[in-house]
Amino acid sequence: MVHPEESRARDPLIERMPVARDRPGIAIGIVAALVLSALFLRFAVDQGLPSGFPYVTFFPAVILSSFLLGVRWGSLVAVICGLLSWYFFIPPLDSFALQSGGMIALGFYIFVVATDIAIIHWMQLANAKLRHEREVSRQLALTRELLFRELQHRVSNNLQVAAGLLSLQKRQVRDETGRAALDEASRRLGLIGRISRQLYDAAGATRSMGEFLQPLCADVVEASGRTGIRCTIEVADDTPLNADAAVPLALIVAESMANAIEHGFRDRDAGHIEVHLARDGEDLVKVEVRDDGHGLPEGFSIEASDSLGLRIATMLAEQLNGRFDLVGGKGTTARLVLPA
Repeated sequence: MVHPEESRARDPLIERMPVARDRPGIAIGIVAALVLSALFLRFAVDQGLPSGFPYVTFFPAVILSSFLLGVRWGSLVAVICGLLSWYFFIPPLDSFALQSGGMIALGFYIFVVATDIAIIHWMQLANAKLRHEREVSRQLALTRELLFRELQHRVSNNLQVAAGLLSLQKRQVRDETGRAALDEASRRLGLIGRISRQLYDAAGATRSMGEFLQPLCADVVEASGRTGIRCTIEVADDTPLNADAAVPLALIVAESMANAIEHGFRDRDAGHIEVHLARDGEDLVKVEVRDDGHGLPEGFSIEASDSLGLRIATMLAEQLNGRFDLVGGKGTTARLVLPA
């Protein structure tokens, strides 16, 4: 976060032009060059101009000085140029005497240069305000990103802590069924914690399904401890990930992969799992987890199975208004069909 004193010091609305503020010598040099150039140019074109144009070369000097150096220096140049024009080019020449026509010309000059200086000043204020607002927006966006990352990190850490507590509690449970249940609960909590880190990118935008599934599958294989298992992702038609469906989708894919590793590759050190994502018609998305393992046993049915993971996958699919099936054959295919 930017300190308030630092923010005020950098506020473009209260800053002056660097040359005028920090190097007045350079500003004086610029003013002198603009005034003398305007005066010499006016003398050079004097013979070719009709009467009534005493200020024609002085207006650019006023505009440039106001734009480059600010209102104060522009006003000073306007006064100097006005006096020079009055003395040298408004009759009676070489005099500050003023006739009625000269008064009208001088009034016209004052009106024009005052309008020019005011317009340039307002434009500079508007540009400074715009730069200031852009800087504030940039700081807010940076702060939002930092807070989002911190929140994402804390949620994930809290889930990982809960998973660790369950693992510690398992040591006090002697029943094998209870220990296995605590192991599964700890694994699922740890998985949800990792999912929360992967759900959004650094800018806070949701990822596509293909981007989301790649690290998820790598995590599941790594957590299994089976170094011979290979997992590949094939995305035929990617689609943006619905944030509300991310965790259920990830759990279904993770349960399907865990089921393949535990049962499909039973008594095997190596195997291949393929996660395939594609559209199924106009309104559906199909995610398939295919393995080259042992396949389903004869007469297998999800409804009759006592696998908690498969029951969870079926329930989560129903919550997403989709369906989850296991298809036998050469290996096993876990198929999830969801509304697009």
